[in-house]
Amino acid sequence: MGSQEGSSASKLHVLMFPWFAFGHITPFVQLSNKLACHGVQISFLSAPGNIQRISLSLNSSPLIKIIPVHIPPVDGLPPGLDSTADLSPALADLLKIALDKMQPQIESILINLKPHIVFIDFAQHWLPSIASPLGIKTFNFCVFAAACGAYITNPHRDSPTVDDLKKPPPGFPTTSISSMSTYQARDFLYPFKSFYGGPSVNERVQTVRKLCDAIVMKSCDEMEGPYLDYIRQLYRKPVLLTGPLVPDPPKYKLEEKWEKWLQKFPSKSVVFCSFGSETFLKDDQIEELVLGLEQTGLPFIVVLNFPPGEGDNNGKLKNALPIGFAERVQGKGVVHTGWVQQQAILAHASVGCYVCHSGLSSVIEAFMNDCQLVMLPQKGDQFLNSKLFSGDLEAGVQVTRDDENGHFDKEDLCKAVKIVTVDVKEEPGKSISANHGKWRDFLLNKYIQDSFITNLVQEMKKMVN
Repeated sequence: MGSQEGSSASKLHVLMFPWFAFGHITPFVQLSNKLACHGVQISFLSAPGNIQRISLSLNSSPLIKIIPVHIPPVDGLPPGLDSTADLSPALADLLKIALDKMQPQIESILINLKPHIVFIDFAQHWLPSIASPLGIKTFNFCVFAAACGAYITNPHRDSPTVDDLKKPPPGFPTTSISSMSTYQARDFLYPFKSFYGGPSVNERVQTVRKLCDAIVMKSCDEMEGPYLDYIRQLYRKPVLLTGPLVPDPPKYKLEEKWEKWLQKFPSKSVVFCSFGSETFLKDDQIEELVLGLEQTGLPFIVVLNFPPGEGDNNGKLKNALPIGFAERVQGKGVVHTGWVQQQAILAHASVGCYVCHSGLSSVIEAFMNDCQLVMLPQKGDQFLNSKLFSGDLEAGVQVTRDDENGHFDKEDLCKAVKIVTVDVKEEPGKSISANHGKWRDFLLNKYIQDSFITNLVQEMKKMVN
């Protein structure tokens, strides 16, 4: 894709301001890279502790500049913790209170930089009221699937109960998302709770959507048409689309120890299992997971992380594994804790199946790398992503769970993996594999994906002019 830095779009200056969580920062980075390729000038705000990691992912371009912002002190929030990666859920809610104290700092940045548009996340509900008098447009960039924004954070939902959240809101489209399990609906209560006297997540979302000039979705009509139409009806304002924001292939080479281990196995035979840096399984479910993978008879890599806090992660991992497990799977299975080069592992020729938490970026990476998808969602938006990709798009398989507590056992996990690996010549594996190929072709079609950004830039220019 050729850079268009000399085009009229270069007059467009965008300020990016994601919430301080890498699940939010990463899509803002991906969008920044794509907009800069179309000549848009980007100023990217984040706290100092996040900047090194952000700079590794942002393209080096004269059009992109990172601007550090200071997180104000709040009682109970340790200084120097600049993202949710190092925080317990309670501290992450205190970080929102600190964010709310940033208003004077952000106002002076807006006055100084004079961007045309600010792309904001769900949490900065106060920003449109600051930007609007300065003649600056605010766009709410939703980093979740449209299905999530349509089902959970919906203006029709007001202090809902678990039973309310098991059912779709009024006017919701007829899709595979016709009901949710009890344990999932219980998890959906979180956005409606207020902490430390601040507004709830849903109050922030509804205020941002009401006051912003446009809603920007990390989606497209091909994959989520019914949900996008519903969101357009709900808010009666422009809904602009970035497309799924397919990431560029990794620039780095796979570490030698992983390369050596993976090359021992035939093409597409290895199962890779990872739940991201901020999704954690309880010890009893770790046991069922690894025993289920062992039961498939396939080689596997499992990456497990643990909540921040006391103790050493390697010790926690050892305690969670069944007695004798490590010895039994030696040479055929690896269980690891800590960061790994996820994209490069998925891209390896030996890896053919990805068991994951259904985070939207992870699901897209599975398609890009031709890895069959087994979904084991753990919280929030992941439950809806899993229904979208296994139900609406029929391009992956969900592990069967208990309705009340979400528990799965080793047989459930083994069965789901085998559907898309061992049993692909019979249904439902055959259809899932075919649909997976269809969506992979769509996501890897550079012309289609680039046209989403071309159209977005045109819409941005229209709204600024």
